[in-house]
Amino acid sequence: MKRDTFFAFASPSVIIMLLLMVVPLAIAIWLGFHYMTFRNIAAPEWVGLRNYMDVLADARFWRSFNFTALYTAIVVPSWVVIGFIIALFLDQVSGLVRGIYMSIFLLPFITVPIIATIMFKQLWEPSGLLTWVYQQLSGTRFRMNETSVKTLIIFFGIWYVTPFTIVVYFAGLQTLPQEMIEAASIDGAGRLQKIRHIIIPYVRSLTVFILLFSIMDSYRVFDSVYVLSGLNPQFKADTVMTYTFSTAVQVQRLGKANAMAILTVIGIMVVLIPFLRLMYKEQIAER
Repeated sequence: MKRDTFFAFASPSVIIMLLLMVVPLAIAIWLGFHYMTFRNIAAPEWVGLRNYMDVLADARFWRSFNFTALYTAIVVPSWVVIGFIIALFLDQVSGLVRGIYMSIFLLPFITVPIIATIMFKQLWEPSGLLTWVYQQLSGTRFRMNETSVKTLIIFFGIWYVTPFTIVVYFAGLQTLPQEMIEAASIDGAGRLQKIRHIIIPYVRSLTVFILLFSIMDSYRVFDSVYVLSGLNPQFKADTVMTYTFSTAVQVQRLGKANAMAILTVIGIMVVLIPFLRLMYKEQIAER
């Protein structure tokens, strides 16, 4: 393909990416150096690095960061392990049975996130079904407090996003050469040995892919936290995204919120760089 032809086809995508990603990022960086509220939005005041210093010295920001890190540390491994186990189970069944189980496990995918969170929250209200089950099993009344709200946020995150890993792993298992499994069976390998020495190495690149997207997705969790906590400070359940939103909308510190967003992007990139390098090595090894 000629260079002119290549640029003619690629330029529309490049322009769109610049407009949707680079330009907003540049604007956010510029706004992060200004003191800006809704009152002086037309004439923001230059403050240099003061917003970034305020963010780094903000105890509530670090509290939201710690909960985000805790959320990520729990839900991401849960997505990988549960999704892999269910995918293995679906790979062992076929026909109508597979279709029924697939529709059950993928049910969260057809639900709008905010609607699913509202329905989940209603189950834990005083008259909710799960509240009644909890009271019957524990003999105590279910209360919304810091621990319970954070637990519900984490539990909902695991339930809602696990279908993504199920689909990815299940699709990967369909491409597994059956000759490898049959050869292992002839050699006397058991089911667990096949999983450990054949299946897990085979889906390693998929695992890296899932980890990459799961970390990004968990780091920017917002909907479930907004609904389940109501951004109530007494629950101390803010994530980085919800605290950024509160800073911009409720406190009206738009400059500080943009500085927080830039620091968040930097933090995500630092975390993802090892996974990007590992994915790159996996792609090179497969060539």
